[in-house]
Amino acid sequence: MALLLYRLGRFSARRAWLVIAAWAVIIGMVGGAAALFMGPMSNNFQIPGTETQQMADKLQADLPEASGGTGSVVFTSTDGQPFTPAQQKEISQVLASVTSVPSVKNVIDPFLTQESLAQAKAKLADGAQQLAAGEAQLTQGKATLDATSAELAAAQTQLDAAQAQLDAQAAQIAGLPAGSPQAAAASAQLAAGQAQLDAQKATLAPGQAQLADGEAKYAASVKELAAKKVELTTGQRSAEAATGIKFVADNGKAAIGQIQFSESMNAVTPANRQLVQDKLNTLDSSGVTVNYSKEILEDVSSLFGIAEVLGIAVAAAVLIIMLGTLIAAGLPLLMAVVGVGIGVGGTMALTGVIEMSSISPMLALMLGLAVGIDYSLFIVNRHRQQLLAGMEMRESIAKATGTSGNAVTFAGLTVVIALAALSVTGLPFLAVLGLAAAATVAVAVLIALTLTPAILSLMGRKVISKRAWAKSVVAHSKHDAETAGLSVPERAAADQSKEVRASAKGWGGLVTKHPVISLVTAVVALAVIAIPAAGLRLALPDGGSEPVDSSAFKAYTITGDNFGEGMNGPIIVVGSLPAGLDQAGATALNLDVADQLRKVPNVKAAVPVTVSKDLRTAVYQVIPAEGPASASTVQVVHDLRAEGTAIKTDLNVGVGLTGQTAANVDVSAKLGAALPPYLAIVVGLSLILLILVFRSILVPVLATAGFLLSLVAAFGGVVAVYQWGWLGGIFDVANPGAVLSFLPIILIGVLFGLAMDYQVFIASGMREAYVHGQDAKQAVRTGFKHAAPVVTAAAIIMTSVFSGFIFSHLTMVRPLGFALAFGVLIDAFVVRMTIIPAAMHLLGKSAWWIPKWLDKILPDVDVEGAKLEAPAPDAASHGTLGKQDATIH
Repeated sequence: MALLLYRLGRFSARRAWLVIAAWAVIIGMVGGAAALFMGPMSNNFQIPGTETQQMADKLQADLPEASGGTGSVVFTSTDGQPFTPAQQKEISQVLASVTSVPSVKNVIDPFLTQESLAQAKAKLADGAQQLAAGEAQLTQGKATLDATSAELAAAQTQLDAAQAQLDAQAAQIAGLPAGSPQAAAASAQLAAGQAQLDAQKATLAPGQAQLADGEAKYAASVKELAAKKVELTTGQRSAEAATGIKFVADNGKAAIGQIQFSESMNAVTPANRQLVQDKLNTLDSSGVTVNYSKEILEDVSSLFGIAEVLGIAVAAAVLIIMLGTLIAAGLPLLMAVVGVGIGVGGTMALTGVIEMSSISPMLALMLGLAVGIDYSLFIVNRHRQQLLAGMEMRESIAKATGTSGNAVTFAGLTVVIALAALSVTGLPFLAVLGLAAAATVAVAVLIALTLTPAILSLMGRKVISKRAWAKSVVAHSKHDAETAGLSVPERAAADQSKEVRASAKGWGGLVTKHPVISLVTAVVALAVIAIPAAGLRLALPDGGSEPVDSSAFKAYTITGDNFGEGMNGPIIVVGSLPAGLDQAGATALNLDVADQLRKVPNVKAAVPVTVSKDLRTAVYQVIPAEGPASASTVQVVHDLRAEGTAIKTDLNVGVGLTGQTAANVDVSAKLGAALPPYLAIVVGLSLILLILVFRSILVPVLATAGFLLSLVAAFGGVVAVYQWGWLGGIFDVANPGAVLSFLPIILIGVLFGLAMDYQVFIASGMREAYVHGQDAKQAVRTGFKHAAPVVTAAAIIMTSVFSGFIFSHLTMVRPLGFALAFGVLIDAFVVRMTIIPAAMHLLGKSAWWIPKWLDKILPDVDVEGAKLEAPAPDAASHGTLGKQDATIH
C-alpha cells in the first residue's frame, strides 16, 4: 500500500496541473448537478413498517383530508392585555387570507372555534332545560291522563252495574204472566230505564276516544323526548370529551390558530412557509404578536451560520501557529473546503431524488471540514519535516504520501466503515446520513492523497517559512559541529541517544514514568464524567429545544403556559370501526372509544375528530398532560397502545397511533434497539482492520477499550448539559430535555472513526520505532514524541470545527456538535495521549504479540512505509522516515 501511495504522490507532484484540472472539472460537475437537481430537505424521521407509518398510510387512503400536515400559530397581544374585539376580528380576517397560500387547505380560527364551542355549550344547557321542562310537562300530562282514565273507568263501572240491575229486572219480568197489567207496567218501566242507561253510555264514548287520543300523543311525546335526550347526552359527552382543549386562553391574552396543509409538512416548500408568515406578520400593526410552531418555521435550506465560521477561524489560527506561514496554513483549509464542496454538493444534488434530513449534509459538512483539514495536515507536516531534513521536494512529496498518506488511508477507512455501517440499522434516514458523510470522508482522503501533493509541488519551498528555514540551517550546523569526526555508526548512536533523552521529557515522558498512576487517574476521571450517562433519555427535538429568542420557542412556551404543555404535542389515534353502523351508532361508538382513551393516566383530553364517509375509519385527538418529549408523554404513547387491546375486546374497534409525537417515540425506540448490533458491526470490522494495520492483538483491543471510555464520557457530558441543564447558560440550553434520539448512534460511528484516526497516527509511530529496533517501552516514548505535536494540533482543529456547530442555527445539530467536540477532546488527550501510552508502556513487548499462524496469513500493508526506506544523505542524522515529527517554526 505504501509503495502504491508513493507512486500516486509522485504522479500528482509531477502532473500537478493535470490533477488540479481533474478536480476542478469534478467540482464544476458537482456544483452544476447541485444547482440543477437540488430539492427540499426535511426532518422526516419516520420509519417504514412502524405502527405510526401504517396508520399514516391508512389515513392517506381512507381520510385524505385528514392526512395533511398541521402547524400552529400563537397570537398574543403586544401590550399583554386581553384581545380587543377589533383585534379578534383582525386575526380572523388575516387567518382567513392564509388559505390563498398554495398548499394551505384550511385554517382553524381560534375565536370562531371558541365561540362555536361556547354556543354549543349554551345550546346544550338550553336543551337540558327544555328537556327538563318537557319531562315535567309529560309528567303532568300523564297525571291528567291517569285521572281522566280513572274517572272514565269509574263511570263505566257505574254503567255496568246499572246494566246488570236492568238485566236482573228483565229476568224477573219474564217470570210474570204474559199480558198481565203487572207485566206491562214492569216492561214499560224497564224500557225507560234502559233508554236512560243507553243515553249515559253515549255520553261516555267521546271521553274514551279523547283519552285514547291523549295517550297516543303522550306516547309520541315520550318517544320524541327520548330522542332529544339521546341527542343531548351525545352532545354533553362530546363537550365533556373536549373539555381539556381550548383555543383561546381563559385570560383572553393568548390564542392558538391552526393551519392545515394539503401535503405533509416535509413537502411544504420554504417559499410557502414564508408566504404564511408574511401574511400573518401584518398583524403587528394591530398590536398582535405572532409566533409560529417549529413545523411552520423549520427551514433547513441553509447549512452554514456564523458559529460554524468561527469554528473554522479557530482551526485556521491553530494551523498558522503550527505551520508558521499563511500559505502552508491555507493549504489544509483549502483542501477541506474542496472536499466539503464536492461531498456536500453531491449530497445536495441527490436531495431532488432522495428524501434527506437536514442533518445529513450538516454531518457531512462537519466531518468533511474536520477530517479534510487533518488528513492534509498530516501529509503537509511530514513533507515539511522531510524538506527540512534535506530531501528533494518531489521525492519528499511522494514519500509523505506513501507514509503519512498510508496512515491517512487506513484512518479514513475506519471512519468510512463506521459511517457506512449506519445503513445496516434498518433506518432509511440514518442510512442516507451515514452514506453521505462516508462519501464526503472518502473524498477528503482522495483529495489528501492527490490534490494536496499536486499543490505542494507548486508551492515548492514556500510551504516552510523563511524563519523555519533559518532555524533548520542553524540546527543542522550545530548538529554537524557536535558530531564532527564521528563515524556513521557513532553518529547514529549519538543521535539515537539524544532522541531517547528527548523522548523522556514532556507529557509522554511523564506518563510513561508513572504509567500506573496515569492510567488509573485517567480511567477514574472518565468514569466520573460518565456517571450522568446512566440517566440518558432519548427523544426527537420539539419547540422547547429551540433558542430562547426564537419564535418557535416562544410559541412552545406560550402554549404550555396558557393551554397546557400537551397542546404542543397532540397524539393522533386512528380507529377501525366495525361494519354496519349508522351515523348515530358510529358517533356513540366513537364517544365510547374516547371515554376509554381518557382513562389512560396523564391523558388530559381525548376527542373524536372526524370519521370517514363509509363510517369505517375514525380519528381521535389525544392531548397528554406534558410536552411531546417528556418521559410521561412517552409513557402515554405506550399506555395508549396497551389500552388498544381492551378497546378491541370491549368495543370491537381496532386503534393505532400516528402523528409526530407517536412517530418520535417509535423512532427513538427503533434507534435504541439498533445501537447494540451497530456497535458490534463497527467494532468488529474495525478490529479486523486494526489487527491488519498493527499486526497485534492487544493494541486494537486497547484502542477499542479506550474508545468505549471516550464514548460513555461523551454521553455523560451530553446528558449533564442538554438533559440536566448544567452550564446551560453557556451552551444556550434554556429548556433541558431528552437527548436527540439519533445522537448516540451517530456519535458511536463518528467518534469511533475519529478515535481510530488518532490511534493509527499515535500507534503507527510507536510500531515504527519498535520495528526499527528500539526497545518496546522506549518505542512508546519515541513514537509518542514524534506523533504528539501533530495529533495535538489535529485534535484542536477538529474540536474547534465541531465546537462551531454547538451554536448552530439548526438546534438539532447543537448537541451533536457538543458530543463530537467533547468526545474528540477526551479521546485525543485523555485516551490516546495518556491511557494508551501508559498501558502500552506497562505491556512492553507483549503489546505487539500476535499468534504466528495469524501473522503468516495477514497481508503486509506496510503502514510504516518500510518498503520506501532507502539510504539518503544524513538519513541517520535527521531521523528515520515514517516519523511524524513536530514542525519547526
